[in-house]
Amino acid sequence: MQILGLVLVATCGLLVVQVLYDDFRSLRELGARGWVLWRYLGVTLPSFLAVVLPVALLISLIYVLGKLHRANELTVMRAAGVGFLRLTAPVWGVGVLCCGLSWWLNTTVVPWSVEQSRSLRDELVFQRDAKSLTADRVGAAYSVAFDNARERRMWFFNRFSRFTQHGYGVSVSELDAKRRETTRIVAAEAWPAGAGQGWVFKDGRELTFAPETGELLASAPFAEKVRPAYREDPQLMLLIDRRPVDLSLHELRELIDYLEAERNPKAVPYAVRYYGLIADTLGPLLVIAMAIPFAMTGVRVNPAVGVSKSIGLFFLYYVFANVAASLATKQIVDPAVAAWLPNVGMGTIALWFFARMR
Repeated sequence: MQILGLVLVATCGLLVVQVLYDDFRSLRELGARGWVLWRYLGVTLPSFLAVVLPVALLISLIYVLGKLHRANELTVMRAAGVGFLRLTAPVWGVGVLCCGLSWWLNTTVVPWSVEQSRSLRDELVFQRDAKSLTADRVGAAYSVAFDNARERRMWFFNRFSRFTQHGYGVSVSELDAKRRETTRIVAAEAWPAGAGQGWVFKDGRELTFAPETGELLASAPFAEKVRPAYREDPQLMLLIDRRPVDLSLHELRELIDYLEAERNPKAVPYAVRYYGLIADTLGPLLVIAMAIPFAMTGVRVNPAVGVSKSIGLFFLYYVFANVAASLATKQIVDPAVAAWLPNVGMGTIALWFFARMR
């Protein structure tokens, strides 16, 4: 546990350097100073913990087993009739605890870290833009489109301000079962009413069409109109174009549900990332399964040989993970299957090595 703690601290130190290298210049350009920089580091680092935990576990485990190997303690215990399972039971116990810790990190800590770090960066962008732009253009996303296939509504915003939570240049089309337009609301401005009370549209016009021909039947102007049935979440609309790696587990699930409902192929990379995070919770057990057969080699074998082999298998696991993700992205295999393929493959290899242990 001491070595595990030391490796975690050292790895997190390297991650601090990486975060500073990647984000320090951009944060300074956004006006971040002093406490804000430290706060950003504090909320960003937890998102890496689930990644570094298996690495730290591997290094600490190899160190401890290698130390026992060099002192011939493993040989003595084996000569005394202690089996491999009993001998490594504490290690497997730690592995199970680390799996629970990985699950908690991936479902609770990492989502919080991802969302908080993005919120902090957006806040800095708002502060910078507020000095030179009008409120409706602060933190604006342009040309935002959203197709709600479940409710048969198609949205488009010329501009949506994350600062005011208002959309500008809005068009919402209601469709029938055959995806033909029946009505359309065009407005200068729109915003969610809050507390699930729908959307408010300002300074616009409601158009009615004949779905069979597309002919315009009516056009009614309005100063303000409320649509209580419109429950679309603007945050979900803005997630569509973000990279999967930049989203939390909860956001990935929400986005996958939406994209799968409309059978959109864009759901695949998000599904790969989502199921990959879930499958990663078994990473500590795989690390242990890969380390033990080589770290506990016979006394005639140099421990460094076993260490290098176990590290090689560890990196082979990430090669398998990338290949499986590529297959899922190309829709050759299901994303859920692709997420578990590396675990099944490396688990099979580990069982084979365990069967050969003497």
